[in-house]
Amino acid sequence: MIEIPTLETERLILRAPKFEDLEPMEVFFADPVRMKFLGGPIKRGDVWRTLLRTAGHWQIRGYGFWHIEDRETGIMCGYTGFLKHIEHPEEELAWGVFEGYEGRGIAYEAAKKAKQAGVDFGIKAPISIIDPENHRSRALAERLGAQVEKETIFMEEPAVIYRHSSDS
Repeated sequence: MIEIPTLETERLILRAPKFEDLEPMEVFFADPVRMKFLGGPIKRGDVWRTLLRTAGHWQIRGYGFWHIEDRETGIMCGYTGFLKHIEHPEEELAWGVFEGYEGRGIAYEAAKKAKQAGVDFGIKAPISIIDPENHRSRALAERLGAQVEKETIFMEEPAVIYRHSSDS
């Protein structure tokens, strides 16, 4: 079994998924506003399977999503890291933050740390696949230094592919 490294920033801990994350994940994945760009709300059983996939991705690929923990409260407040499902053309850097944590720079802080750690996994210039209408996520990709590579259809949905530079 791979040991998932823990990463730290001033305000955040990026750590392995754990059972206690199920409840905050349920709230996030049930919210139609937050899930607008991720296929729509999902129910508890599917959230459980998402948690298992997160842990399993690390074991199969050797990298994956970290769960973002607010250092002050100890509560999971989002996720970031890398994924490469069989539909993905290459490794994707992705992120999401839960209600109440938007607009505080948490996604930027966490994704930047994850991107830097990606080099240790051999991921130097990942992509981010973003819905064209997801302006907040697009702005974050650009703040992270990513450039639009192309507009395309990904998994039957319009998408913008951003390329992150190889320098951290």
